[in-house]
Amino acid sequence: MDERSKHAPHVVIDLDDVRRVRGWNPRAEQVFGVAAVDAVGRDLDEVVPLVDGAWADVLATDGVTPRVHAVTRGDRPLQFEAWWHVTRDGDGRPTSATIYGHDVTARVAAERRAALVERMFGAVIENVDMTVWALDPDGVYLYQDGKAMQCVGLTPQSFTGKNIFEAFGSHEGLPVVRQALAGEPCLAEEVEVLGVPWRNWYIPVADAGPGEAAVVGISLDMSEARRREIELRAKLDLIEKQQEVIRELSTPIIEVWDGVITLPIMGLVDSVRTAEIMDNLLQAVGRLRVRYAILDLTGVEVVDTGTASHLIGMIEAIRLLGAEGILTGIHPMIAQTVVSLGVDLSRVTVHAKLRDALQYCLVRLGAKKKR
Repeated sequence: MDERSKHAPHVVIDLDDVRRVRGWNPRAEQVFGVAAVDAVGRDLDEVVPLVDGAWADVLATDGVTPRVHAVTRGDRPLQFEAWWHVTRDGDGRPTSATIYGHDVTARVAAERRAALVERMFGAVIENVDMTVWALDPDGVYLYQDGKAMQCVGLTPQSFTGKNIFEAFGSHEGLPVVRQALAGEPCLAEEVEVLGVPWRNWYIPVADAGPGEAAVVGISLDMSEARRREIELRAKLDLIEKQQEVIRELSTPIIEVWDGVITLPIMGLVDSVRTAEIMDNLLQAVGRLRVRYAILDLTGVEVVDTGTASHLIGMIEAIRLLGAEGILTGIHPMIAQTVVSLGVDLSRVTVHAKLRDALQYCLVRLGAKKKR
C-alpha cells in the first residue's frame, strides 16, 4: 500500500488474488475497529463479514458505481459504501483488488427516517380531509397539497408561487398568518375559504431565510364535522321534544268535571319530575279556575323524603290558589315516608281510591250549588 492510500480520508483495503488482506489503511482501522496487524493476511470475509452474501460475489461485478453493503459489526450492522478496482491477468483471472469506501451508517439511517416520514406524510395528506402548505418569509406559497383541495376544485400546488396576502386580499384570517410569520404559533378559529369551513394551524419555522419555509400551515376541512354537528343538534332537539311529550303523557291533567281535575302520576317520581308536575298542575289550576285538584298516586310505589315534601308543598300551593288538593291511592311505603317527615296532614284531604275522591268533590260541589 502506497503512502497516498495510507493517508487517504477514506477506507482503502488491498487484496491479493484470493481476497486475503495485504493492505489496511488507518481509516479502515477506525471504521471497522480492527488493527492492520490483525487484518493483514486474513480472508476479507473474516475481517469484514457481510450481513448478506460474500465478498467474492460483490467483487465479481462492476465496482465503478459506489454501493452500500451491510457489514456485521457488534449488535448493529455498519453501512459501508464501497467501490473497487479489480486487476486481472491475460486470462481474466483476478490477481489483486483494491476496495475504497466510507462508513455511511448515519446517512443511511437519516435517509430511512426521511423515507419513513415521507411515506407517513403522504399517507396523511392522501387520506385525511386536509391540506398542508408552507409560506416563505414574505408569505409566498412554497408548497400546497392534500386530499381536501379536491373539495374546492383545486389541484396540488395550485397556489405555489403566489403570495397569500395578494391571493386572498382582505380575508379575515390573514392577520393570524401575519402573527405566524412573526414567530407566533396560532390555532385559528374556523374560517370559511372558497366556500368551505376550515380549521387552521399555523406553525412558525425558526431562522427561515429567503425562499425557505417560514410557516407551515395545516388546514382541516370541517365540512363533515359541521354536517355531523348539525345532525347531532337536530337529533338532540328531537330527543328533547320526545322527552317533553313523554313527560306530558306520563302526567296528564284531566278535567273530569266542572271545577275538578285529576292528575294520575305513574312511574318513578324524583325531585326534578315533581317540580315539573307542580308547575304544570298549578298552571292548570289557575287557567281552568278549578275548585278541586286530585293527585292520584296509585301508580307510584316509592318516593324519597325530598319528593314527599314536594308533594305536600304542592297541596299547600294549590290551597293558595283557592282550590283544594286531594291525595288518593297512597302506597304503604309512601305513607311511611310521609309519616317519617312529621308532616301535619290534618288539613289535607286523603282518600284511598280515585272514585272516593271524585264522589267527595261532587258532593261538595252539589252542596254549594244548593246554597
